[in-house]
Amino acid sequence: MEENQEILHRITEMTHEERSLRDSLGAGKRDGDAERVRLGLLERELDQCWDLLRQRKARAEFGQNPDDAHVRPQSVVEHYAS
Repeated sequence: MEENQEILHRITEMTHEERSLRDSLGAGKRDGDAERVRLGLLERELDQCWDLLRQRKARAEFGQNPDDAHVRPQSVVEHYAS
């Protein structure tokens, strides 16, 4: 499933960026509201990517077309319990 690999690659990229921002903010290297805003965006985008990947895997598991999965709005995904 090439699409799943693309989603995982995007998750990896965003996770690296998130770690870098957190490390910089934690070490006091950055003092920025922009970084905090970017972190919030990354967290929500990551939630959406993980949700899409779970949808795709569930559809495949139950014999449905994984390509029918779609990105859900952040307002929906952010209220899921881990």
